[in-house]
Amino acid sequence: MSETQLVGTPVREIDTPALLIDLGAMERNLACMAERLAGKDLKLRAHAKTHKSPLLARKQIALGAVGVCCQKVSEAEVMVAGGVEDILISSEVVSPAKLRRLVALSHHANIMVVVDDPRGAELLSEAANEGGVEIGVLVDVDVGQGRCGVPPGVPAAEVGKFAESLPNIHLLGIQAYEGKAQHVEGFEARKSVYGDAIGRIQETLEEFSRAGLSTEVRSGGGTGSWRWDVEGAVLSELQAGSYLFMDAHYCSVGGESGPVYDDFEPSLFVLTTVVSTPASDRVVVDGGHKSLSSDSGWPVCVELEGSVYSAGGDEHGIVTVSASGLRPDLGETLLFQPSHCDTTINLHDNYYGVRGGLKEGFLETVWPVAARGMVR
Repeated sequence: MSETQLVGTPVREIDTPALLIDLGAMERNLACMAERLAGKDLKLRAHAKTHKSPLLARKQIALGAVGVCCQKVSEAEVMVAGGVEDILISSEVVSPAKLRRLVALSHHANIMVVVDDPRGAELLSEAANEGGVEIGVLVDVDVGQGRCGVPPGVPAAEVGKFAESLPNIHLLGIQAYEGKAQHVEGFEARKSVYGDAIGRIQETLEEFSRAGLSTEVRSGGGTGSWRWDVEGAVLSELQAGSYLFMDAHYCSVGGESGPVYDDFEPSLFVLTTVVSTPASDRVVVDGGHKSLSSDSGWPVCVELEGSVYSAGGDEHGIVTVSASGLRPDLGETLLFQPSHCDTTINLHDNYYGVRGGLKEGFLETVWPVAARGMVR
């Protein structure tokens, strides 16, 4: 039976484990971000590494996003094939095979890519020249992430000047993403850490201005820093991705008014079934490492307060029930919020979009996770 023939199925009868979207909550998140950026100089460039879906990217663009980011060339290829026409490759591309694919892709969409090294800029220039195209470039600046990126200020401007001197690539500005700051626990602590990043961005923009370099595109920020990206007025593009779904780790970092980060609401869940009840305080569900990622901690059962999920292997999860809680029966379904939406999504072939709530609702649509496994 085709997955789409299941439309209309009650949510708790969907075969498990299943990656669910609460469509109402997701749509409110989409609208919320669009409203917060409306009339601002900061535009959304949604990060497609989260949802891996051209369909969802088009929904974001319809609400004002200028395009998407992709972390990998293969993700960008899926986005372009799905009708997305403006893409920033937000990680460095240096291998000959990937550069050839990047050049080919630029014949079908507006493609920008980041560089953080003069040799990387040369390789991109050579590939673009050979392919007869011109590609937009952003200097990738390390403003605190400690991963890729040239140091801020003068070093970044030096790379920019070198890139600007090369044929077939066009310097458009900078990328300045501080990923670690997105997840700092505590609202004021996160604000302070991100304030340091904004200072490094400003320092870099001043050096670019002194050197006469373009700062037309200033891309960075994210779900955890969106308000300071708006207030700081230094970026032109916001690379938020997780806001669409949220996850247990993001929700735990704290918001302006309390310990829960609730600027956006959870809309992504994994539905599981209790397949074993081996003890009075313990059940086993059919969602293990292959259904629920654990790189940001264990998933949270949203229906059993005080319960604890632990590893049961590739296909199983062990749920220990609190002393005051009721143990679910064999065959009952349990809903989990993933600890990390991005890596959990990459474990699934399809989204199951549910309308009407996660207890009494019905399956409305099945969407492929089209860029699942696209890591090249």
